[in-house]
Amino acid sequence: MKIYYIYHSCFIVETESSFLIFDYFKHDKECNDDFKFNELFDKIIESVKPLYVFSSHSHQDHFNYDILSWSNEKENTYYILSSDIKLYEKKDNAYTAGKNEDLSINNLKINTFGSTDAGISFIVNVDGLIIFHAGDLNWWKWMDDTDEEEAQMENAFKKIIKDIMIKDINMDVAFFPVDGRLEDNYSSGGKYFIEQLNPKIFIPMHFWDNFNITTNFKKSMSQTQTEIIEIKHNNEILLS
Repeated sequence: MKIYYIYHSCFIVETESSFLIFDYFKHDKECNDDFKFNELFDKIIESVKPLYVFSSHSHQDHFNYDILSWSNEKENTYYILSSDIKLYEKKDNAYTAGKNEDLSINNLKINTFGSTDAGISFIVNVDGLIIFHAGDLNWWKWMDDTDEEEAQMENAFKKIIKDIMIKDINMDVAFFPVDGRLEDNYSSGGKYFIEQLNPKIFIPMHFWDNFNITTNFKKSMSQTQTEIIEIKHNNEILLS
């Protein structure tokens, strides 16, 4: 398995049989670090491996209509889109899903779960790997929340985590928000997620350009057996 960090909540995962892209909305065109996005994307287009494009919801930092043109360049492209994303014309190989649905597409098995914001979250089973992408599922514990708002969010978040736990799935990789805008509460969701679900690898996301937050989160979770990945820049190879 290879994992490429693109930007914000977007990752590309390459497995033995497939490419998966999660929550693409833009890439860093000027980045000359581990790879250039356009060169990696050309490799994906030219590969015989199918491409599966996941979009967890319609927010502009998670979805871009440009992705729908990718199937014009690569025939074996499949879209798994949250049902809140509006398709203005029929799209071949596009699947829409709400929360708590099960899909099978070729050799992928996909379970969807809820979110504490818009859309859905995903578990993908492919080539013996279990991959979770949270979308905007998080314990959004804002510093100015009222007691009532805080209780509602905590209950909603923990209910979805319980729904995931019921599946009794051992996650190989989990992509999950660690958002510095939550200030002192930035780690609440990720910490609870790791404590309850014990993924083998936890990869922070949804931190915009605040890369230090991934280092701080790893330090704060030094006692866990889960491997936590620090992200230092856009277009970074995280696993190879």
